[in-house]
Amino acid sequence: MSSVAPPQTIIVLGVSGSGKTTVGRELAEHLGYEFSDADDLHSAANIEKMASGHPLTDDDRLPWLNTVGQHVVDTERQARGIVVACSALKRCYRDILRHYDPASFFVHLDGSFELISSRIAARTHHFMPPSLLSSQFATLEVLGSDELGVTINIDEDPPDIVDQILTSMPGADRP
Repeated sequence: MSSVAPPQTIIVLGVSGSGKTTVGRELAEHLGYEFSDADDLHSAANIEKMASGHPLTDDDRLPWLNTVGQHVVDTERQARGIVVACSALKRCYRDILRHYDPASFFVHLDGSFELISSRIAARTHHFMPPSLLSSQFATLEVLGSDELGVTINIDEDPPDIVDQILTSMPGADRP
């Protein structure tokens, strides 16, 4: 067992349909952490805007990202770790989240437009329409070399993806 503790905050990021929620839940379960889907923290106005096919602006996202960050702090104050599924597509969005926990570990779930588009087309009951996927890919900024985190290809099954994350993450027990 490693003498280094795993990060208290893990942000699973990527475009819609990349598997953030599925992978995030499995990762949280493995670590015994709380899981939170940042989509559940969007305002009604943001959800309505996206559902009508309009991408959010940075001004739309700022209060949401601050809500996500405060949720992280509130969870950590209870001495619990947290895995958050959050698009966090731009570095400046991740910087906002890092303001709340500078040691956040980011997991970028990366896949081809074709694969993710097919996943979105198969989904039901989600407010994010397939028409916004192109704007998300255009917005996406990959993790910088100075950002604590890892990029994982989503071509594998979720349990294999979780294993790859655990292998890459400082201090986590290996599967």
